[in-house]
Amino acid sequence: MKNYLVGGAVRDKLLGYPYVERDWVVVGATAEQLINLGYQPVGKDFPVFLHPKTKEEYALARTERKSGPGYTGFDCYASPEVTLEEDLQRRDLTINAIAEDDDGTLIDPYGGQQDLDKGILRHVSPAFEEDPLRILRVARFSARYAHLGFTLADETLLLMKKISASDELLALPAERVWKEMHRSLSERSPDIFFVTLQQCDALKKLMPELDESFHTIIEPLKQAAISGLPDVICFAILFAHIDTVETENFCQRMKAPREFRDLAILVSRFSISCKDDFSSPDQLLTLLESLDPFRRPERFGLFLQSVQLLYNNDRAINQMKKSLRACKSIDAASLAREGLKGKEIAEALRSRRIEAMTPIFIDGDRQ
Repeated sequence: MKNYLVGGAVRDKLLGYPYVERDWVVVGATAEQLINLGYQPVGKDFPVFLHPKTKEEYALARTERKSGPGYTGFDCYASPEVTLEEDLQRRDLTINAIAEDDDGTLIDPYGGQQDLDKGILRHVSPAFEEDPLRILRVARFSARYAHLGFTLADETLLLMKKISASDELLALPAERVWKEMHRSLSERSPDIFFVTLQQCDALKKLMPELDESFHTIIEPLKQAAISGLPDVICFAILFAHIDTVETENFCQRMKAPREFRDLAILVSRFSISCKDDFSSPDQLLTLLESLDPFRRPERFGLFLQSVQLLYNNDRAINQMKKSLRACKSIDAASLAREGLKGKEIAEALRSRRIEAMTPIFIDGDRQ
């Protein structure tokens, strides 16, 4: 039995790129041997185990054969007879098919080091096209390493187009699509994720809403990443020029977390209102009431950051911030102490908030 470090840890170590997780492949062993050594089996589809102390993943060397649609349609064969080279051959990209033994020697049967040096993302074998999830993984790696000058090999792009032309992409579970998309939003160049999907014709299959608005989303997304904005904003600004119903449907289909969904819907519905200066306190108060910054101040802050990135209208942003402060000075409880009730409180609250906001529109940014 022999263990080899594989995958991302080897790749990023060679690139001098930060990494956290380490994955291992075990050659010449059986599941029973690992269990007897205290390894804990995880998952149902693949022979993967957690190390009893480090909790790192150790997978038995295996081969795979396509047996059905989608990324789960594989028969997996794990045996002590499966070689390291056979295990590496089933991997997606050559840069992910490098192993390292315990003395630091690299095993690189498919030219991964050469592709790392040249900055090329290239598939290992024709079996690449059997797994549609690899399109999303390659797009994510493109987003991860674009700033290092990595490009996609022509022959790999052709295979990705071939996958996109089939119905294989439609077999991918929404959770897996979301996972790759979400991870890409935190990469150095998240815009390249969508550029790559568009180049291989996968964007119109998986995310037709974003394909239709493709040319409006790339530059804001690039700027968001340069500015170090969080992934929830990177996601929301994708929908600034997309119909709100389509945005809701997209988020539901992808099963996006509530935080992402809520901000995306707000940006879709209301961001265009902030492109120009507000003309009256009544107009702005109506918007603030819809955005509900009184109960959701953190979400409102994210909305302001999104709008600032999209339209760079400092005056409108200042109007919103100052108006919110003015509105917060009006206390509904104090109106109740004045003897007002029910609808009277709501009407007085709105009237006094508009009154408090009015000087902002008279004196402008001097307030």
